Amino acid sequence: MKKHLLAVALAVGATLGLASTASAQTVSIATLPQGSVWNTMGNVIAGAVREDGVRMVVQPYGGNLAMMQALEQGLAEFSINDINDVIAAAEGIDHYDGQAQSNLRILAKINPLPIGLYVRTDSGMTNMADLDGRRVSSGWDGFPLANSHVSALLATGGLTYDDVEGVPTPGLIRGSDDLAAGRTEAAFFAVGGPKVAEVNATVGGVRFLQGASDDATLATIQAIRPAFYFSEVQPAPFRVGIEEPMMMVTWDNVLVAGAHVSDETVMALLASMAERQSDMAEAFPPFGAFGIERSYVDYPGATYHPGAIAFFEERGIALQDF
Repeated sequence: MKKHLLAVALAVGATLGLASTASAQTVSIATLPQGSVWNTMGNVIAGAVREDGVRMVVQPYGGNLAMMQALEQGLAEFSINDINDVIAAAEGIDHYDGQAQSNLRILAKINPLPIGLYVRTDSGMTNMADLDGRRVSSGWDGFPLANSHVSALLATGGLTYDDVEGVPTPGLIRGSDDLAAGRTEAAFFAVGGPKVAEVNATVGGVRFLQGASDDATLATIQAIRPAFYFSEVQPAPFRVGIEEPMMMVTWDNVLVAGAHVSDETVMALLASMAERQSDMAEAFPPFGAFGIERSYVDYPGATYHPGAIAFFEERGIALQDF
């Protein structure tokens, strides 16, 4: 096995002509704080690609804006983000108003990420419409991305923020802490997030709320963010709070780089991730949905890194419709 891994590492370096470069350079991947899905994914990626000489460190930031600014300014090389947020950042809209991030480049789709609002099991709530008049995290000064996402989730229950009692919350992790402490009655998080499992253990059980997923509701959420869609989520041990199959608002996680990152570094990273997919899935099951042959997607308003384009073209992988 060790001989096989060494052969792979040498093959990657030889093919791309960068064995010494990859091992000499340390790159960083910007994520949200510890406890978030993206931080977990960043650590798994960093651990896997080091086996092939790609030295990567994980750098947590307080929110999406800070993550994208780090790439824009050359303070980090890579990040994981919601494709909708990357589109908004590139266009300079919403919480990026007047701050268009022109140096963001897509590398690959990683996996779909269903999101939801979750509640304590003993709350008795099961449907998104049950939140009418309830206390829900709001504000999100440190994580403004959540405003649009929670708005989309509430819409699946026929609600808006005007129908709930908003409780100001600075960020993602704090929102879940507020639920555990009883300051709110619903928190926003991605399915499979370690923080959800932590709150589940603290309060004696949590569940994600079910919402509508018909064509009219799809049109409503896509008016909020163009790359939202619905996917069916099955119960699994790592999907805490999912008690039965549910249709949930979903986005695609994408790997992003700054325009300053070299083609060679991008190609080395993607080659290593392709080879290490099974290792990453073993460490964090959502990586089971990652596959290079499904990772080249034509997202609206997205610009691919030339190194990623070269990587996919070399492997005969065509750009796929969103």
